[in-house]
Amino acid sequence: MKYQRINAIILRHLYNFKHSLDRLSDSFYWPAMDLILWGLTSIYIRNSSSNVPFIVLAIITGLIFWQSVWRSQYEITVNFITEIWDRNLVNIFASPITIAEWITSVMILGIIKMSLSLSFAIILAIILYQTSIFSFGLILIPFFISLLMTGWAAGFIVAGLIARYGIKIQTLAWVGVTIIMPFSAVFYPVSILPIWAQKIAMLTPTSYIFEGMREILFTGKLSYEKLFISFGLNTVYLILAISFFIFMFNKSRKLGLGRLI
Repeated sequence: MKYQRINAIILRHLYNFKHSLDRLSDSFYWPAMDLILWGLTSIYIRNSSSNVPFIVLAIITGLIFWQSVWRSQYEITVNFITEIWDRNLVNIFASPITIAEWITSVMILGIIKMSLSLSFAIILAIILYQTSIFSFGLILIPFFISLLMTGWAAGFIVAGLIARYGIKIQTLAWVGVTIIMPFSAVFYPVSILPIWAQKIAMLTPTSYIFEGMREILFTGKLSYEKLFISFGLNTVYLILAISFFIFMFNKSRKLGLGRLI
């Protein structure tokens, strides 16, 4: 065995690690996200020991609700990046298809696949935990629509960045929307967060949905103001996100879509 050869292999992968956003996110982003989310959740459970059954129900419901955000973002970004991987992006936009038609198609696809994933998650929650989100009633419809809009907004922002900078930042297709997860208060109330994080949560549309979800579970009532604020923020963010994607895509098209590979 030669030290030089062993060292060469180690250095080769360390250099690759240093310049790979995928590997950096696996090593630092996900561990940090897990510690933040579950650390705050454990503090919430410890401070609310008398309401543990409701907290467990809120956590399971939060997991199901979050799937709609993540899935709707995932369908936009991963479908876009798949076209790059398959070297098919140039072929698609050399055809008569317009950017507006592509945007509409991935949004509809997001609704279809989100519905399938949610149906599976809901059935699994009923079988494993005897928990059903149907107790929320018809309020589920605006809840899911608002969460879907958040996922779309995040998806178009990430897709716009990938359209401009290519697959070297492809890890954003998976981690993009999770950056707002701590501020969304998926498993704990916004009041658990530090003051600075609470201010960010006020600008995060999903926080109002998850706060509303817990409000219904614990009090049986909902402040519709939360729902209106969430829809208002989502409308603004979605318009800006689609505009951003179109701008970045058109800029990338001028530079040549083939360079994204």
